[in-house]
Amino acid sequence: MIDKLDSAFRFNQEALNLRARRQEVLSANIAHADTPGFKARDFDFSSTLTQAVERGRQSQSVSMTSTSSRHLSGEAQAGAEAELLYRTPTQSSIDGNTVEMDTERVNFADNAMRYEMNLTVLNGRIKSLLSAIQK
Repeated sequence: MIDKLDSAFRFNQEALNLRARRQEVLSANIAHADTPGFKARDFDFSSTLTQAVERGRQSQSVSMTSTSSRHLSGEAQAGAEAELLYRTPTQSSIDGNTVEMDTERVNFADNAMRYEMNLTVLNGRIKSLLSAIQK
């Protein structure tokens, strides 16, 4: 039963984690808009999410090393690290900076909206499960 709940929420968990990571990357691009020679970065959200969900199905875990026999054993799931790619600018800059503010703003707003949508969907699933449990 727990495995079914875990798999039901795994996709949303991975999607939220990757959306948060992408928001960090996009905000770093915006923050460096005036830095000479800065290269804008991003990652392919769709393929990274697919890889993260597949890795989750394989249940890769990372065990912790203990230094005392009295320590509790611990394990964590291996996280997905997105491969950052360089963005190709549509219009080159004199100082070598590839950040295009219009593109970054659109991507930032789109990613924020999709993050909120994922939260809304996850909230709906949790409410429906709670409703089923209470009946």
